[in-house]
Amino acid sequence: MLIHPTIDMLRELGLHGMATAFQELDAQSEARGLEHGEWLAMLLEREATMRRQKRFEARARAAKLRHDAQIENADFRAARGLDRNLFMALAGCDWIRKHHSLLITGPAGVGKSWLACALGHKACREDFSVAYHRVPRLFATLALARGDGRYGRILKQLAKTDLLILDDWGPEKLNDDQRRDVLEIIEDRYERRSTIVTSQLPLDRWYEIIANPTLADAILDRLVHNAYRIDLTGESMRKQRSPRASETAQA
Repeated sequence: MLIHPTIDMLRELGLHGMATAFQELDAQSEARGLEHGEWLAMLLEREATMRRQKRFEARARAAKLRHDAQIENADFRAARGLDRNLFMALAGCDWIRKHHSLLITGPAGVGKSWLACALGHKACREDFSVAYHRVPRLFATLALARGDGRYGRILKQLAKTDLLILDDWGPEKLNDDQRRDVLEIIEDRYERRSTIVTSQLPLDRWYEIIANPTLADAILDRLVHNAYRIDLTGESMRKQRSPRASETAQA
């Protein structure tokens, strides 16, 4: 049997995983004893695996996560108050399916951003769309967008993302435009999508950041409702590492 026309046809149809698997199986003498159904099952499994991997890679690129963090590398030995059971439950991503949110607070260097990115990475693996933004830069982007007509489009993109990571909230107080930005983002996502917010400030000081009692009530009521919380403590973990430690180290 000439296998090259079959392989070429599979590739023309975009079935690259099946084409590769077909070629590999044909080269294995033990595979010639398989039934047709077994061949087909193995080809389909390879195609499905390749497509899942490509979807993950595309979502990970689009997410633009700050850290190349994975939940398997989370450090539960550090004295920072990280609840292993809660974090591993969050890694299952059911909270994203239920459109809940997560608030991570704690002093600088205890791994807030790393943990948020690890959960974002896992969400990409679970086929959710993810977007990472440092809050100060997001405000700057939205301020520019007001003048060039992109404001509505950016808000729409933020609203439809399955998991939005807002990193480094505070400590500067918000101005009028920034308060409206936050309210628009949170209102669009409330009970529709999931959001992770990280901050050095404890939750009871977020009213100070918003600096407007009416808008603070509206924003925090939507943000805190049905939200999980991780309150970290302790000294900076960066002090415990050598200067050569990479961002992929445990956090």
